[in-house]
Amino acid sequence: MPGDLRLRGSVLIPESELRWRFSRSSGPGGQSVNTSDSRVELLFDVSATTALSSMLRDRALSRLGDRLIDGVLSVTASEQRSQYQNRLSAERKLVDIMLDAIAPPPRPRVPTRPTAGSKQRRIDDKKHRSTTKRLRRPDSD
Repeated sequence: MPGDLRLRGSVLIPESELRWRFSRSSGPGGQSVNTSDSRVELLFDVSATTALSSMLRDRALSRLGDRLIDGVLSVTASEQRSQYQNRLSAERKLVDIMLDAIAPPPRPRVPTRPTAGSKQRRIDDKKHRSTTKRLRRPDSD
């Protein structure tokens, strides 16, 4: 799996900053399923990376705060039987998580006021509902 991980445009995570760990997958057994190390854990130290600018690193650290252990992001994959497929899956997961973490913040909402027409429609609907309910009442003589 040689190669760097491209997050977007010029943001590239060098392969030297990625650490891999392999273990046996859990789940139902089968012939040789419990003897091969097909579960993959990909570790990426967000706090010490050189791939991100200080602004992007701070943004990622604040957004991933609950997922990080000592500044390290851990992604696991064990869906496939093949270690290679699980490695590809873990890389895709890491890229997706990091893209969400370094995305620019959304534009602030600009509060708006209801239009005159929407106010009038609301009042008309209330009057219509009130009339309907009043007509359902029994006459009180």
